[in-house]
Amino acid sequence: MKEFQLGNSVSEVLEMLPEARIKKVKLGNREIGIVRVGDRIFGFNSFCPHRGASLIQGSIHAGEVICPLHHYRFELQGGRSKAGDCPDLETFPCTLSEDGLKIILP
Repeated sequence: MKEFQLGNSVSEVLEMLPEARIKKVKLGNREIGIVRVGDRIFGFNSFCPHRGASLIQGSIHAGEVICPLHHYRFELQGGRSKAGDCPDLETFPCTLSEDGLKIILP
């Protein structure tokens, strides 16, 4: 596992991540999506497991990321597929602390 850090404080991270707007972040050789919903931050694979569409172009609604291509829905917490016959979305633990945002990738 590899640990990455974004920002150096809570306020810096919150400024980087507007509410419910997906941001693309490159960590090592991986591109992931990060979104803030309230005071919680979620990290997930930036490509839909169904057809590989970019979830960066997706939308956030009711705790789910929605794929812009076929409207598959995935829980932000854990990545469980909520619509159709699609594999679950890979998610990554994110922890916000006074030192910034810690993200762990496999």
